[in-house]
Amino acid sequence: MGPPGVGKTTLAYIISQTLDRPFFSLSAINSGVKDVREVIETASRIKENDGQLPVLFIDEIHRFSKSQQDSLLGAVERGIVTLIGATTENPSFEVISALLSRCQVYILQHLSEDDLLDLLSKAMKDDIVLREKKVEIKEHEALLRLSGGDGRKLLNIFELLINSISGKKIEITNQIVLDHVQQNMALYDKAGENHYDIISAFIKSMRGSDPNGAVYWLARMIAGGEDPLFIARRMLILSSEDIGNANPNALLLAQACFNSVNVIGMPESQLILSQTAIYLATSAKSNSATTAMGMAMSLVKQTGDLPVPLHLRNAPTKLMKNIGYGKDYKYAHNFQNSFIDQDFLPEAVRGTKIYDPGNNARENESKEKLKRLWGERYKY
Repeated sequence: MGPPGVGKTTLAYIISQTLDRPFFSLSAINSGVKDVREVIETASRIKENDGQLPVLFIDEIHRFSKSQQDSLLGAVERGIVTLIGATTENPSFEVISALLSRCQVYILQHLSEDDLLDLLSKAMKDDIVLREKKVEIKEHEALLRLSGGDGRKLLNIFELLINSISGKKIEITNQIVLDHVQQNMALYDKAGENHYDIISAFIKSMRGSDPNGAVYWLARMIAGGEDPLFIARRMLILSSEDIGNANPNALLLAQACFNSVNVIGMPESQLILSQTAIYLATSAKSNSATTAMGMAMSLVKQTGDLPVPLHLRNAPTKLMKNIGYGKDYKYAHNFQNSFIDQDFLPEAVRGTKIYDPGNNARENESKEKLKRLWGERYKY
């Protein structure tokens, strides 16, 4: 897995050539179960004739449905093919667990500045058209920034730039790059800096309770070809991070949105994404669950592995009961209103308030209840 333009396909081909094995390549965008089965049948015949077992490379494997991925399982398990799958997404979310357990995941990173400059140098030296022109790169920052670490995109930008400048002697500066290239770049780049800027604007619009901004940035992402499941996942996170118990239904709707998008696909899913984004933007907001988790993690880091109080410990054996495990624990449902005052934190941090309710109707109600139940213990 790794971002676009870092050499996933090239690396798969190099592996195949180094091993001197047949190489089959499929793209999940335009291939189906029939194509996979044809490759597997060919590989099976090769195996029967004691030939070198092929490498099957599947680009964008995350776009395969569950049934398409299932069709690969038998061949991979029996060693009929060596599967190499390339994906720009997290395979934990996009590849079925049965297939993932039979694979080794390698993460490729964005190309470094030196890698990109080497790529340009090689292109100017080896490309038939480029080597006939005298190209001098005086400044490279704009080129690299627009490429976003994507080698393929860098070469496309460079080609566009060279073709837009007449003459055999061409000097490349940052300003020339911006003048000739930037206006021709896509408004949304799933792998570059703009990708993160736009998803940030989308999240901040919902957090800031502006449905207009939220739907605008949503449209920008959809028009740019963003994976709708990526958008739905970010809304799932926001529903807990920024809304939480101010409106618990937000998490339910965001989960329903994710499931629906996964089942329906585009373009219909844009309506579900829009509905959810508007709901989250107009919902009451609270980050109390986020701050409570941060407080708890900080407390754990500061205090280490504090012992569980004896009365809260599990006592499945007679010995454990004899040494005090579970002793004096009070079963809440045996008391009025299913509540009894007892300690649920280690002694060293007893009375520490970790959850501080947000200032909204639902959590204000919770706060009043906590005051009644705990009195001065947590100072609600």
